[in-house]
Amino acid sequence: MILTFEHDAIRELRLNRPPVNALTSELIVALRRAIENATSDGVRALILSGTPGRFSGGLDVPLLLKLDQAGIATLWRELYTLLRTIAVSPIPIVAAITGHAPAGGTVLGLFCDGRVMAQGDFKMGLNEVQVGIPLPPVILSGLQRLVGPRLAEQLAVSGALVSAQEARAIGMVDELAPPEQVIEHALAWCRRLLAVPSDAFLATRQKARADLVALFDRDLQQEMDYVTTKWWSPSTQATLHALAERLGKKV
Repeated sequence: MILTFEHDAIRELRLNRPPVNALTSELIVALRRAIENATSDGVRALILSGTPGRFSGGLDVPLLLKLDQAGIATLWRELYTLLRTIAVSPIPIVAAITGHAPAGGTVLGLFCDGRVMAQGDFKMGLNEVQVGIPLPPVILSGLQRLVGPRLAEQLAVSGALVSAQEARAIGMVDELAPPEQVIEHALAWCRRLLAVPSDAFLATRQKARADLVALFDRDLQQEMDYVTTKWWSPSTQATLHALAERLGKKV
């Protein structure tokens, strides 16, 4: 589910769960372990990428609807652990957003050091409310950090998806590149960071990301319990089942 490519001191972790790299507990755990292993392997920077046209379609709703309450609780716990792993990573992580990145696809990028997105007719955004899931507070905070509180409110409450151009304009991503050059631009981003004297870079990076790390330096169990409870509410379940039916008809 994770392909690994070495670019000298930079490692690329490519999501590889066809057709849309939808997130499951297994993929989330595999990605977290790959990030942790990179640090212990002496890698100096990471790129998180997807397949052409699809970075990640977010949570695999049809599959997750088959899980029981314990399974859903595990999913959210593993997702929060992955986001924390990205946020506290001692090495920089750049998201190479190779295509569509709704919901969970956008979430992964929020906690990275930088985001390069493919130009073209691609969408990203936090559309959780559109499928009946209240946006978890820690994810809302990650969005606010990038685009500011007022715009984050508008995007989160409406569940709007935005184009690549709009995402760049509002600061949700940092750079656009032709689809076939997204990885190269992400590599260039990493190389620019690694060219800075390491002691100065790491010390400044630690301070600059302290607010992001602080989101996870508290007990998040109550928040996760809230999200899990909302997942099982009748209205959310009805919306999720309707979504799963629509997705099934597209296949």
